[in-house]
Amino acid sequence: MLAHRGVSGPAPFVAVGLLLLGMGAIVGAGWTFTHPVHSWNRPAAVGLGAIGAGCLVVGTILPFLLGASPSLNRPSSTARLGIASPASGQTFHGDPATVHVVLSLDGGQVVPFSSLRLVPNEGHIHLYVDGALVSMSTGLTADVPARPGTHQLVAEFVAVDHGSFDPRITATTTFSVVH
Repeated sequence: MLAHRGVSGPAPFVAVGLLLLGMGAIVGAGWTFTHPVHSWNRPAAVGLGAIGAGCLVVGTILPFLLGASPSLNRPSSTARLGIASPASGQTFHGDPATVHVVLSLDGGQVVPFSSLRLVPNEGHIHLYVDGALVSMSTGLTADVPARPGTHQLVAEFVAVDHGSFDPRITATTTFSVVH
């Protein structure tokens, strides 16, 4: 979750550490409170609970304090995506058929890594058939299976964190498969 917030450096790791510490302190508080051995168990449980709650709150808001962009504030890109194959209305044979997808990308670069550092014109390709994700590719070609019927193929150029650019960069075509 935090890895996709766009915060660079150690902040996501610190936030996750605080969240884990907070959960551990709350579990410890619960155990200490339910297993009274000494007179100081109840105050210790309250203290652990307060520390745990504080860690959870700070771990949750830390990425925002350090400049994480809200999920609605995605980077934009000037890249343009096109589908060279399959051609609109093309028919394939098989059950399932293998549809060879060939894309074109102008002004962008498909890269083989994921990162927290978002670069406007670097990313990956996601392919959807009838709204279902069928491929996450680091190239401009892919083979996707399709059952008989008419299908819609949507290709999307996404940022290196696999989130969509704003506005989304997509290309769409339809094709058919017969048995």
